[in-house]
Amino acid sequence: MSFEVPQSPGEQAGLPLAGLPLAGVRVVAIEQAVAAPLATRHLADLGAEVIKVERVGEGDFARAYDSYVNGIASHFVWLNRGKRSVALDLKTARGRELVTGLIGTADVFVQNLAPGAAERLGLGAELLRAAHPRLVVVNLSGYGTAGPKAQRKAYDMLVQAETGLISITGTPETPTKTGIPTADIAAALYALTSVLAGLFRRERTGAGAVVDVSLFDATVEWLGHPMYVQMYAGHQLPRMGLSHAAIAPYDAYPTRDGQVLIGVQNDRGWDLLCRKVLGDDELAEDPRFATNQLRVRHRQEIDGAVAQRTRGWGTAELEQRLADAGVPAAQLNDMAGLVAHPQLSARDRWREIGTEAGRIQAVLPPMTFSDTELAMGDVPALGQHTDTVLTRLGIDAEEIARLRHDLVVG
Repeated sequence: MSFEVPQSPGEQAGLPLAGLPLAGVRVVAIEQAVAAPLATRHLADLGAEVIKVERVGEGDFARAYDSYVNGIASHFVWLNRGKRSVALDLKTARGRELVTGLIGTADVFVQNLAPGAAERLGLGAELLRAAHPRLVVVNLSGYGTAGPKAQRKAYDMLVQAETGLISITGTPETPTKTGIPTADIAAALYALTSVLAGLFRRERTGAGAVVDVSLFDATVEWLGHPMYVQMYAGHQLPRMGLSHAAIAPYDAYPTRDGQVLIGVQNDRGWDLLCRKVLGDDELAEDPRFATNQLRVRHRQEIDGAVAQRTRGWGTAELEQRLADAGVPAAQLNDMAGLVAHPQLSARDRWREIGTEAGRIQAVLPPMTFSDTELAMGDVPALGQHTDTVLTRLGIDAEEIARLRHDLVVG
């Protein structure tokens, strides 16, 4: 079979292909929810052609999470721009054959199906690599390929619970999960790194790779500090709310009209806070607060002393005093504040992208190259690119029509 590469998002946007780091790289993904889609969306941002294989009729179940973005799910908009959606029925032999054909044209295959599902579909890493030695295969799972939980389905909240992340998150009274899918995002970033490392090694050796990334392992890696405290100090870090278990002062402090978050990282920062911001030399010289370990030991006293003094200023005035003194601080924003944040507008971070419901605003990827802007492709409708991709795979119009019928009635 021959396969002609459809136009990439970078080409569609009129960007110089030479400037997109992954131009010419083809990725096939059987993915859903957050972890794998976020990894492959970053690959699309970097210029790769990402073909997203979805179930007929339903597609990625993240499409149904909500309808906040002009009738489209906010998760799906966030995670799937710049991809080509191909709807196929993997329960049929022909559907599996077509997907196998697509993977045979790819540089990278990413999947986060349920444990064992890829192997049952004939898409296991060993089989694919035997047929395509240069292929980079990345498998995402909840708990990895071995161990007592290997066959368990896993979602972000469950992994946050299993790893103990929830036990250190929240207030002293109430444990809570993080407000974003931390385990999913951690796994996505390690999957992205794995793809890039696998492609880089292939350039030198000619050999592809098989990489397994689990939500559990990725989250454990991010828990290094509290994990080592438990292992070597023998105690659990307490839940601190906005505070920090190892640093003080580090919290939200009141002003006349709100509050400001202040995070003093070292002894020099403490001296600057006292003398330059609060105007209190005596507080700076208090021996109880001379080092960070002493300040942590006397956290209650130091928080009270700082709060008593910060109440004398308005929020904007205090924030400016902190900035002028070089003391790390921030306002406590909400999502409306983020959307209107001057840092985004001043740096021209907003772009328009297309969806089946019209144009919407999206933020540029965080990787900022000096010589080219990364691709910001459209969010695909379910099966939008099935005809184009399968035509270039050599499938005749009659069969494509049948597949289209399955998409409509499936």
